[in-house]
Amino acid sequence: MPISTSDSGSKNGAWREALAARAKEAGFDDIGIARADARPDLPAKLERWLELGRHGQMGWMEETAARRADPLTLWPEAKSVIMLAMNYGPQGDPLDLLERHDRAAISVYAQNRDYHDLVKKRLKQVARWLAETSGAEVKVFVDTAPVMEKPFAEAAGLGWQGKHTNLVSRRLGSWFFLGAIFTTLPLDADERHDDRCGECRRCLDICPTGAFPAPYELDARRCISYLTIEHKGHIPREFRKPMGNRIYGCDDCLAVCPWNKFASRAREDAFHARADLEAPLLEELASFDDAGFRAFFSGSPIKRIGRDRFLRNVAIAIGNSGAADLRQTAWRLAEDASPLVRAAAIWALDALGEGERLAASAAGAIGREEDEDVREEWRYFLR
Repeated sequence: MPISTSDSGSKNGAWREALAARAKEAGFDDIGIARADARPDLPAKLERWLELGRHGQMGWMEETAARRADPLTLWPEAKSVIMLAMNYGPQGDPLDLLERHDRAAISVYAQNRDYHDLVKKRLKQVARWLAETSGAEVKVFVDTAPVMEKPFAEAAGLGWQGKHTNLVSRRLGSWFFLGAIFTTLPLDADERHDDRCGECRRCLDICPTGAFPAPYELDARRCISYLTIEHKGHIPREFRKPMGNRIYGCDDCLAVCPWNKFASRAREDAFHARADLEAPLLEELASFDDAGFRAFFSGSPIKRIGRDRFLRNVAIAIGNSGAADLRQTAWRLAEDASPLVRAAAIWALDALGEGERLAASAAGAIGREEDEDVREEWRYFLR
């Protein structure tokens, strides 16, 4: 579509209209534009969050803080940030699965293909068209780059950051991925969206681990998504019971949002849940060796955390299941080669009523155990 350059106002309007059409063709569900300098407040906010240690083990947040907080530090020539949203809405209510204790609850976004690949591919389609049509330079970013997508999506009018810090859209609810196109093309910015949370605090009240110190603030160290995905070590005892059967991520604060009355199921087949990941049996997931784990989760974002962290999470879910028929599975995991898995399995066995057997085995197990954290799990039964 040729863009007239005769008048600045009509030219920008034409670019906005053409970009929206191209984004829709590429599979995006919404688009907004912000100036590259639209959020001068971000450096101070990010610095405070990091100073409070709320990023936990995500050291890369500190390492990339300067670039993350200011797009102009990342790319000084950028004039505009085009934010695009792609719906991944589920078919049903993710909260229903939390009552099926012998099954694993996997975050909606991770129940099929890794979204990064698809969203980035579609972003490149839009960006390539913009570069070829306008002559401007472009760069695309999807989540893994040091870009604060949610604040810029808010600035671009796609929605607002709710009290749970995630973006909420009047059109899409809570279920959508974000991607960004930075460009040297100066474009008129869209109006920033008003906060529509009102007095509602459902997202805060439902959090099993109290990860929100205050509305609009998140302490990642207490967040089940962080604990099951980013946290590399043994999960602190205080969070194990609240995890329930959540083995990869947590959707509670998203699922409970009343704005999801406007949400719809994802159009992309790649975002529809795999049949074997909608409600997988904990017993089956607990059987993976490393090769089996990698094969089963090929192309999935779950593969990123590795077999040991994954089985750590599964073992905790087994402990929370209350299922006596999973005791034997937990005993097998207690002999796993990974200290992460062994420690979680010992805790699970206690939760399943095997405390007496554990106490009888504790002294000998401590003598054989090489990992100090696992020895500490065993010492619990000698107190």
